[in-house]
Amino acid sequence: MFKANVGSSTAADARAAGKEAASQAAAGLDATQVAMVYCSCAYDVDEVVAGVGEALPEVPVLGNTSFTGVMVPGAGYVGGDEPFVGVLALSDDAMTVGVAAADRSENDDPVVAGAALATAAMEAAGRTDAPDYFYMAASPAEEEFYLKGIASVVGRIPFFGGSAADNSIAGEWKLYTTGESFADGCVAAFFWGGPSMTNVFTGAYRETDDFGVITKIDGNRTLVEIDGVPAAKKFQEWTGCSDEDIAGGNLLAYTVCSPLGVKDRLGDLIAIRHPMNGNDDFSINVGNNLAEKTCVIRMEATVDELIQSVPDTLRALMDRMPGEPAAFHLVHCGGRRAGIDSRIGEVAAAVAKVAGDTPYLMEFTFGEYGFESDNNNTCGGLMLSFTGFSK
Repeated sequence: MFKANVGSSTAADARAAGKEAASQAAAGLDATQVAMVYCSCAYDVDEVVAGVGEALPEVPVLGNTSFTGVMVPGAGYVGGDEPFVGVLALSDDAMTVGVAAADRSENDDPVVAGAALATAAMEAAGRTDAPDYFYMAASPAEEEFYLKGIASVVGRIPFFGGSAADNSIAGEWKLYTTGESFADGCVAAFFWGGPSMTNVFTGAYRETDDFGVITKIDGNRTLVEIDGVPAAKKFQEWTGCSDEDIAGGNLLAYTVCSPLGVKDRLGDLIAIRHPMNGNDDFSINVGNNLAEKTCVIRMEATVDELIQSVPDTLRALMDRMPGEPAAFHLVHCGGRRAGIDSRIGEVAAAVAKVAGDTPYLMEFTFGEYGFESDNNNTCGGLMLSFTGFSK
């Protein structure tokens, strides 16, 4: 029978914090198959994982640092000005879990690294067949390539997860499993048996009438032209914003409520792309991969709508689940969290009300991953990736 529990801590000592959070999460569980751990980048993450291991010996651990905090039952939003750790422990005798890591410094090609990670996760579980679904966390920048590598081994399997984050986009994020941590790479957990997994992946933004075709990109994530016009100039045409509004990092905050969406060949919205920086040549750096000759559309939402989208998306997830919820793993974009700012308490109260007695852990990420209804695994930014495990 599947069971889950959650714990959290703000203890000053990293090892003590990990142990306290994991001890809470272990309560009431007969045997834990995996522990998903999200903590502050202010901690020594190896010490956090060691503390988790003291409370949950021989249990595979994986996770990443989270932007400014986590959200859990009871305590609500945990973090802010103090360090934090949240732990979600999953237990089911019928479930097999394989955990593995890929440190990017050991492989020059993220696709090859993703394939090696998939093979290692299967070996860790003692399985040769593809999992029912998997969880992935990666450093920001190459998520799509790690996913491509994993898919080359297991095929198109439903997944969920998010990218590691720090508090200031300074590259201080970390990923970790038992015994290792790194800033650049990927970690994953493969699941066989156990509970069914349901995922809702959405930006919950409204489409506007501002759209165009991407006519030029540089690399994978620099938008150079839309309809043959410099991308930032086209964005100014759409929004009326000034050169100062889109200069450098200013664009990051400006576009939380006015990001870009990308569409597939049938006109369906695939995911949100968060404009990060405006460049001197009026190109725009975005948070996920782009492709030329695809449609991009300006999206919009108010802060009130960003807040309301969280309980709305959780309700949508519950409605879609085939059975009674047993646990929720909630990935919330760190950029949206920054836009919500001091009103994060409203989000915490709304989530607690909708979730009821179901345990949940929310992290805040610099990239979100989910499973679309057309069987398409997708990475995006400014998204919500809410996952439920059914009893």
